[in-house]
Amino acid sequence: MCGIMGYIGDGPAVPVIINGLSKLEYRGYDSAGLAVYQEHSLQISKKKGRLNELVEAMGDYPPTGLAIGHTRWATHGIPSDMNAHPHIDCSGRIALVHNGIIENYAGLRKELMLKGHDFVSETDTEVIAHLIEEYYQESLEEAVRESLKHLQGSFAIAVISAEEPDKIIAAKKDSPMVVGLGENENYLASDIPAILGKTNRVYIIEDREFVVLQKDMVSITDFDGRPIKKELFPINWDPIAAEKNGYDHFMLKEIHEQPAALRETLRGNIKDQVADLAHFNIDDIFADVKKIYIVACGTAYHAGLVGRWAIEKLARIPVETEIASEFRYRDVLWHPQSLMIVISQSGETADTMAVLREAKRNGIRVLAVTNVVGSAVSREADRVIYTHAGPEIAVASTKAYSTQLLIMYLLALHLARVRGTMPLNELKELTGELARIDGLAEKVFEQQNRIKEMAARHKDVQNTFFLGRGFDYAVAMEGALKLKEISYIHAEAYAAGELKHGPLALIYEGVPVLALITQDHLVEKTMSNIREVKARGAIVIAICKANLQESCQECDEQIILPDVNPILAPIVGVIPLQIFAYYMAIFRGADVDKPRNLAKSVTVE
Repeated sequence: MCGIMGYIGDGPAVPVIINGLSKLEYRGYDSAGLAVYQEHSLQISKKKGRLNELVEAMGDYPPTGLAIGHTRWATHGIPSDMNAHPHIDCSGRIALVHNGIIENYAGLRKELMLKGHDFVSETDTEVIAHLIEEYYQESLEEAVRESLKHLQGSFAIAVISAEEPDKIIAAKKDSPMVVGLGENENYLASDIPAILGKTNRVYIIEDREFVVLQKDMVSITDFDGRPIKKELFPINWDPIAAEKNGYDHFMLKEIHEQPAALRETLRGNIKDQVADLAHFNIDDIFADVKKIYIVACGTAYHAGLVGRWAIEKLARIPVETEIASEFRYRDVLWHPQSLMIVISQSGETADTMAVLREAKRNGIRVLAVTNVVGSAVSREADRVIYTHAGPEIAVASTKAYSTQLLIMYLLALHLARVRGTMPLNELKELTGELARIDGLAEKVFEQQNRIKEMAARHKDVQNTFFLGRGFDYAVAMEGALKLKEISYIHAEAYAAGELKHGPLALIYEGVPVLALITQDHLVEKTMSNIREVKARGAIVIAICKANLQESCQECDEQIILPDVNPILAPIVGVIPLQIFAYYMAIFRGADVDKPRNLAKSVTVE
């Protein structure tokens, strides 16, 4: 979740660090800092708040070519200047940045204090700096190696010393890290966007790998010092794709990029009018599958719910979908003919990775769905299908979610064809509609001004509710999540049929209720529930397909969707909810792209 950036080379390091950290702001953070080498010493600057506040506080900086930087998302210790990274040893000669959690930090801290080390922060990270100081004699590299033997938990670290200004030492376990290669300069980062535009030659650092960066060479070994030969990973992302392109916020840009992202994800996956994913080499792992587990977190979990209903309905395979942080602590009754699908935008989500590894330990094959080439889930899964959303900068996921949905549908249709669970003419008809889904998504933007006006009318509410049945329930859950995470309005989603089992007690005069109405065979059932909330004074906003508009006349306000097959409706139906959440946040003065307390890539448990 924290962002790491390092530079060593002939150019001035600080501008590179600041630029790199700015590209990592999407991960979420509450403080920022950097350490730069200057005339046999280290200059440390760190500040609670946004990166621009750090830049303003720094003033002039030395033009030297060695620095490390960090954006922190608080886990141990409150957001503050003191708890911000980098952390230093007692002498101020060693500086370190860290992404992850040191689980045994309390015991280490106590031992180091007894040896005379003085601690100034509340963080778990500071113990690493003091450990390195404790073992530092003549070699920073050896001191870091020895320190790693005493750490329990997850970490990606970068270390520099005033005594050895010709190198950066780095190491990784469970937290992401990449190394970028330049000409007489090299880069270290926690994610690829930080070095986009600087280099397209990257090493993806794996668990228990140890890196020594100098300006003209990079050495990679395991923790015990055995050399590791790695292949360069070429990056073909366009840096311009990570800019706002005239939109006020990345989130709005990414909402509008969904039709293009859907087209890109569809490309090459439909042949002869049917979904065909054979080129992903997945048929063998599905050959004898009797049960599928779909595991994910947050927005990806909601995509997994849609995936469950689509696969069960079309391919007739039992599917269980669960939140990764819960699944990893279950006593799962693994069946040898099971398969797991993990979904992760970043491909680095800690809980999802833990479940993936547990599945593999139990002999279960794993298919990963992710947006990031070379990410941890893509490397460790048996097979991987990439979405093609492109870089997603806003913390609240939009285009990554819709492309995850698209992959779920393609997978369900592919399995239905391979298993013979649907007549060919029905498969072609549904696949044909899916092939046109980008155009239907585009039509939703005709409603944007209307949705903006609705948001302006409701911006001061404290509570909202979302209702849906079947596929619509999954979309309602995603809509509620979007609203709460960027506007900070309390929002809850309920299966409409559950209202009488408790949630109806929460309905009061004037409370907005957003109702998804896209499932033709469930319209009357859903409208019955809507009448229940209207009778108690709720204002109902219907997100309704055009062909069902007459049935929705009793609702107070309507957002009309283009006609679409109800199975595929989630891709189209979620877009108005994303737009509504965006404008609600705007009108309430919230930081849309970087909501409080949240991070883009959740790499700690």
